[in-house]
Amino acid sequence: MTAAAVTAAAAPDLSVQIGKLTLRNPVTTGSGTFGFGSELADLVDLNRLGAVCVKATTSHARIGNPPARIVETPGGMLNAIGLQNGGVENYIREKAPFLRRFDCPIIVNVPGEDPEDFAAVTRRLTEAGVADAIELNISCPNVSHGLDYATDPRLTAEVVSACRKVTDLTLIAKLSPNVTDIRPIAKAAQDAGADAISLINTLVGTSIDIKRRRFRLANGTGGLSGPAIKPIALNLVYRVAQTVTVPIIGMGGIMDASDAVEFLLAGATAVAVGTATFVNPTAVHEVADGIAAYLAQNGFTEVRQIIGAVQAADIRPRTTPEPTQEI
Repeated sequence: MTAAAVTAAAAPDLSVQIGKLTLRNPVTTGSGTFGFGSELADLVDLNRLGAVCVKATTSHARIGNPPARIVETPGGMLNAIGLQNGGVENYIREKAPFLRRFDCPIIVNVPGEDPEDFAAVTRRLTEAGVADAIELNISCPNVSHGLDYATDPRLTAEVVSACRKVTDLTLIAKLSPNVTDIRPIAKAAQDAGADAISLINTLVGTSIDIKRRRFRLANGTGGLSGPAIKPIALNLVYRVAQTVTVPIIGMGGIMDASDAVEFLLAGATAVAVGTATFVNPTAVHEVADGIAAYLAQNGFTEVRQIIGAVQAADIRPRTTPEPTQEI
């Protein structure tokens, strides 16, 4: 069944709940890949998105890392942008008014230097009424100390708790795969007041130009995203879904609806499409339409029916060869 056929028939209910947010469908944009909305608004109808997650917003303007900052890799890309943005006041004054023209929940990605910095930006965004949810970016691998708060459950809890005290908005903790065991960190975020978990941020990687014998990224290392990391992201979503009770926003290598359905089956309540938009800006719409088609084809009336519905693999009995006859 095509997406058009789904529209003509009784369309499945794609709505999901993330904290206080009701998303019309489970597809959001990945922070850092969609700018602040206006960059792709001529190609993507923001009113059709489940939510839009905008680029990182910090307490003060950041120029980011020096170039080169992006390198294509087999199955993905490395980025070391370094959280370039105009700062929270610039977001409130120049970016938010455009976004508020659309009927779409706004998730603002917030990094910080310490718990107080995270909380200050969260408080300011809340007071200004320019966000519907805050994604706490405690896991950016491209800045100094960017991973500190996502590798220690105690530090994760400190950031989430500090922000929980200053806002009643939906709080989403974005966690890193660059750890030995992500589950206690996710549990710490939930216990400290996070309403949802974003999984996963990028994996630390690098690329070397063998002719020049130099790193291709000026930063040396960057965050690996794209199809290459999907199996890792999918596994971590499944593992965390067995550990926490809050919703999970799954991300990492989602290129089409089939990828997104895998994440939903693994336990994600929603998904974020990121790197795919670099090669196909309308991927967010195609993913949402494809999820609806999958549900209709398989007799489901709502997307909630497939969340966490993965089953164990079929175990096929091993055939034992007949003993050879001795001559």
